[in-house]
Amino acid sequence: MLPEIQTKIPGPRSVELAAELRKYESHNVTYVADDWPVFWERAKGSMVWDVDGNRYIDMTSAFGVAGLGHTHEKLQQAMAEQSAVLMHGMGDVHPTALKMQVCKKLSELSYERWGQGTAKTVLANSGFEAVETAIKTAFIATGKPGVLHFNNGYHGLGYGALLAGGFDKFRGPFDPQIAPVRQVLDFPRESDGLEQLKAQLKETQSSELGALVVEPIQGRGGKVVPPAGFLQLLRDWCDANAVVLIFDEIYTGFNRTGKMFACEWEGVFPDLLCVGKALSGGYPISACVGRSEVMDKWPVSPGEALHTSTFLGNPVGCAMAVEALRMHADPLVAVNVERQGDELRAMLRDVDSPLIHEVRGRGLMIGVELRHPDGRPAGDVAGPLLGKMLERGVVMLADGPEGNILAFTPPFYITLGELVYVVQQLTELLRDASGSALRLPY
Repeated sequence: MLPEIQTKIPGPRSVELAAELRKYESHNVTYVADDWPVFWERAKGSMVWDVDGNRYIDMTSAFGVAGLGHTHEKLQQAMAEQSAVLMHGMGDVHPTALKMQVCKKLSELSYERWGQGTAKTVLANSGFEAVETAIKTAFIATGKPGVLHFNNGYHGLGYGALLAGGFDKFRGPFDPQIAPVRQVLDFPRESDGLEQLKAQLKETQSSELGALVVEPIQGRGGKVVPPAGFLQLLRDWCDANAVVLIFDEIYTGFNRTGKMFACEWEGVFPDLLCVGKALSGGYPISACVGRSEVMDKWPVSPGEALHTSTFLGNPVGCAMAVEALRMHADPLVAVNVERQGDELRAMLRDVDSPLIHEVRGRGLMIGVELRHPDGRPAGDVAGPLLGKMLERGVVMLADGPEGNILAFTPPFYITLGELVYVVQQLTELLRDASGSALRLPY
């Protein structure tokens, strides 16, 4: 089922709502322009409908959350059944059994599967909270406040997460309020980048470093897949320097790259694992999962938790997470994602455009880097192209510091026909943008 090509986006109701939202919401939050945004009303599978009745293919999974598909009936059922009996509890005082089930399942799907023993978990609400939990845990475990991270890494926008923030545009305005305890490394793209990283690590002063935070594959940084050996290099260096290795798999986790977790591509495992987004398929819940010997450095609660939050272990989120984790545990999910990703990358690599510099990614986490013929990042092309794709019934986003990486992270069960439609529309628009005749291979 493909969307009809739209002609007037956004529609009148979306325009009306945008004007009202601008009146009442901080103008820093939602971007509003002549062709943006549309207001979502409902969604199913890989399809979204807006308040004006327009239909779209969602190539974002709504920020990577709806990997299993929008409004999945099993997740919807779990939410409805739980909300009918208990919508909120006291997660760190009088919890529900569901909290235990989520923690247990996360251990089973990660460290126990990896042969690393039982893991322990701290639940949270948003991804950045999981990262902040991990950074706190590293400090508790090592007594060393420093944080080592990579340029163009993205770990959320809370103050703690910005300790490992690689995007200057997010960190810069608040830098005077952030502790000067970070050191930054270059994220490698090619094998020679790995050699440069080795040299950087050799020069890195580790005496005050307690944490190294990294995405196994960079998400917002541009869907960058590092060379083989990258994670093992980090594992070895952290072991040699008593630094806690933290993998941020908030984006890459739960089969997004064709493995349950992206670190499994190298078979290298962290001390602490941050997850979120697809953990519940649609409810705010995240987690920091870690090796017991690291997590047990936290003091035993004397009746007042040192790190907690009001909605920790919310029963509705936990019910959805238990069901989502059960579904993600099916090995056929990863097989399907890898197959779909191979098909989509092949299609995108067949698009003959002088603006396409590279197609990269793993599974259904793919980036198309746009550059001008002189090598300049083509963010000026990618931005308007998102609006044009929206007019043609496709919801997309762009990544990278320059906004020139077209991101493809659709729900896992998107159809081949829908992918073909998206690539066809992109091909036509790139032809218009470059002024060259492009071939349509489908």
